[in-house]
Amino acid sequence: MQILSNLNTVLQAIPAGGRASLEAILESIRTLFGGDRETRRRVAFGVAVIALSAKMAKADGIVSQPEITAFRQILEIPPEEMRNVFRLYDIAKEDIAGFEIYAARLRGLCRDEDEDCQLLADVLDGLFHIAKADGLVHERELAFLAEIGRIFGLTDQEFARIKNRHILGAENPYAVLGLDPGAPLAETRARYLALVRENHPDRLAARGVPDEFMFIATERMKAINAAYHSISGKTAA
Repeated sequence: MQILSNLNTVLQAIPAGGRASLEAILESIRTLFGGDRETRRRVAFGVAVIALSAKMAKADGIVSQPEITAFRQILEIPPEEMRNVFRLYDIAKEDIAGFEIYAARLRGLCRDEDEDCQLLADVLDGLFHIAKADGLVHERELAFLAEIGRIFGLTDQEFARIKNRHILGAENPYAVLGLDPGAPLAETRARYLALVRENHPDRLAARGVPDEFMFIATERMKAINAAYHSISGKTAA
């Protein structure tokens, strides 16, 4: 799994005796992969999901088994890479720097290359998947996620669309698609097709989402498809 092999390279690049921190890890990514934009984005994405998952667990105060399972759904960790992944997880959890600083650095790293960095929304999507794994997105988790969205530069509408997809689901299919309740079927279908195009695996790969994280895209498409079929079925009836 190439992204995790690169993570090992990043961790090894931290100077001996140097303080292991998220800042040092991000600088290692920038230095090691300065001439390889695609690898740099993919490794930064992987580090973001691991590190911000750890920060979210600390903010909530409880790491449940369902959350660990959800984390491992997003990142399929082979046994030989387990130590590196959880070393990074522990570094992030213990780092005195707040998640706000790391989120801002990640946004800067991403938007140095792409003003409209959709990769940041993908990171937030993965964090929501972990947060809801125990059956409820707790108030402190939601506040954490909202602040991450703000730092990433997501609009209120973009954040609400991600939140609604995870929290409302089948209860409000219009919200999942980002539509007003009772929107005409033609508008609903147009919005649905646009979301399908936007979330096609080729589009995600083009914006730097690693193959290992396509679980996020699969779950997203399940929610989008379910919302559309719920609306179109009711309309047809």
